[in-house]
This record gives sequence, C-alpha cells and structure tokens, in this order.
Amino acid sequence: MPELSRFYGIIIRMFAEPGERHHVAHFHAYYQEHTAVFSISPVAQIAGSLPQRQQRLVEAWAELHQLELQADWQLLQDGRSPAPITPLQ
Repeated sequence: MPELSRFYGIIIRMFAEPGERHHVAHFHAYYQEHTAVFSISPVAQIAGSLPQRQQRLVEAWAELHQLELQADWQLLQDGRSPAPITPLQ
C-alpha cells in the first residue's frame, strides 16, 4: 500500500485493488496500533478509529489536500503510482 504522507506519527496510505471497484474514494490513516479509513469527498471517517487528536489532524490535513488526494485516487484506479503529498506541519 503506497505511503502518501507521514506527520506527527501518523502514516497516510492509499491503495487500489485491480479489478475491484471501491464504493467511495478513500485513504487509510495509521497511528500506533490504531487504524482508520477516511473518505476523500467529503472528508469523513468511515471505518476504524484514531485517538481524537490524531483524527482531527488527519481531517485537517485531508481538507487541505483534498484535490491531491482525489488525483492520487484516480492515478491508482488507472494503475499508476500516486504522488507524495506534503505532510501537515
């Protein structure tokens, strides 16, 4: 699963399953033993859980980089590699 960004101990990844259609464009966020899945538009947690502070950081980052996330989603669906996205600073 390609890593798109890493900030404050949070790792953001996105992947596509060739031949499988996802219902909604999304990315995965990892923090320590926690994992959550977020939709891209609108930015919303759709599965899993993160501590509240990390969830807010991920949501803020995703709002800032929503267009880049959508572009990376499309790249993966087309069988291409996603581009890295600037971390939250």
